[in-house]
Amino acid sequence: MENSPTTSPGLRIGEVAERTGLSVHALRFYEREGILDQPVRRDSGGRRVYAEHDVEWLHVCIILRASGMPVPTIRRYTELVRHGAGNEAERLTLMREHRERVTQQIAQLTHSLDLINHKVGVYEDILAEQTDGAPQACVINAG
Repeated sequence: MENSPTTSPGLRIGEVAERTGLSVHALRFYEREGILDQPVRRDSGGRRVYAEHDVEWLHVCIILRASGMPVPTIRRYTELVRHGAGNEAERLTLMREHRERVTQQIAQLTHSLDLINHKVGVYEDILAEQTDGAPQACVINAG
């Protein structure tokens, strides 16, 4: 790939890995799985050359993946974006469905955190009583 005055030289795979926190292996996997919204360019030696847009897109994909979106769903979303305007209703449906799953996960995690906070309080109280010289309490209720 030759540089023209309007074309930046691009980023090597190691630079993209460093900027995104993904491994080189993960970047290759994302490319094979069709998760990049534009084909990765290659230089004259066949090495991958990424653009800033690719890094920005990968950040979106990383956030979607971290939120629990399955790779096939990210691939479908990517395909929709790749096809351009005209499929916004399908993109919206996909995002609404995922939002519902994330909302459910948050509710489950909040419930779990409530239990954990309760247990932390119980054990802090027991330890505080022990250091005050009070008799040891016996915790009977499920640990």
